[in-house]
Amino acid sequence: MIYLDQAASSFPKPSAVAEAMMEAVNEYGANPGRGTHALADRAANTIQTTRKLLAQRFGASDPRKVIFFPNATTALNQAIQGFPLMEGDHVITTMFEHNSVRRPLEYLKDQKRIEVTYLSGSSEKLIEGLYASMRPETKLVIVSHASNITGEIAPLKSMIEIIKGTASKVLVDASQTAGHFPIHMKELGIDMLAFPGHKRLLGPQGTGALLVEGEVELEPLLYGGTGSFSELPKQPDHWPEKYESGTLNTPGIAGWKAALEELNGLVSRETYLTQKLMHGLLEIKDVMVYGPGPEVERMPVVSFNIGDISSQEIAMVLDSHYQIAVRAGLHCSPTSHQYYDTTEQGAVRASIGPYNTEEEIDRFVQAIEEIRIGYMEM
Repeated sequence: MIYLDQAASSFPKPSAVAEAMMEAVNEYGANPGRGTHALADRAANTIQTTRKLLAQRFGASDPRKVIFFPNATTALNQAIQGFPLMEGDHVITTMFEHNSVRRPLEYLKDQKRIEVTYLSGSSEKLIEGLYASMRPETKLVIVSHASNITGEIAPLKSMIEIIKGTASKVLVDASQTAGHFPIHMKELGIDMLAFPGHKRLLGPQGTGALLVEGEVELEPLLYGGTGSFSELPKQPDHWPEKYESGTLNTPGIAGWKAALEELNGLVSRETYLTQKLMHGLLEIKDVMVYGPGPEVERMPVVSFNIGDISSQEIAMVLDSHYQIAVRAGLHCSPTSHQYYDTTEQGAVRASIGPYNTEEEIDRFVQAIEEIRIGYMEM
């Protein structure tokens, strides 16, 4: 199987990931922070070490403000729903956000009567739109660092420059970029950063994190046991316990820790392979590629269609006849498809990871050419 669905979840993982998870289950499968015995301490140390690794990698000042969640969706919900928004407050985001951003905002529009502005267009348009949309009531700006459909990278630094000096906080969804591009929260001025462990950070599914830099007060999504401060009738006001009720996924976090350590020595050719893929697709008649061209820096994500053929049908043919795994449809970002006028057809998305090869890209391009001939010229 040629796996080109890396934007959904990376595969394969480094072998050290499964080994670390098995070790956690077999050798110290105790509850972290819920005991003083040696096994609980070892589990807690794994959790704390992973917090420190993530804080270092992403330029967060305080490892205690690295909060673990089962995925980026929960992390984003904690950041958005936990943020102290009130009726009349204003939030700015973009049309290119995942539903993990859009749906919580639409919920808050109904429940709290907040206002939301959705920016669209090229990088220049996003910057212009942000500048024009900022107002005293703007309390939060949410930006997806890169589109999960086209791989286009948001002009994050320029956008944050506009926000500096205002009362607004910045939340960045780094689901596609974490592990691929260097991100330093303190240097860039990012207040909150959310991402999963299982994509380009090469960790297991069931892991994600919200990193908070500086003073941001959030209401927790969950209330319950935190392992410490048990004498308090209310949720403790300490990081990270305030936001981590219930038992953490120690095996998953152990695997994530192993992945983070492996990343430092990983050499990948994703940029080269992405350019090769785009050049190959652009040479095929009837193929429409969305987003920036191959000369523009982008994530290793390429979405396209062949004429008016259903994107889902193309994905099924690739899977059943060519043993190539891609993603098709709306990719949980329907407003992006509104922008590209692909709501009815969706799009085929091929996404590349560090273990993909040049030969796999050649086979994929050849498969698309054969599918085009089969559908368009028969």
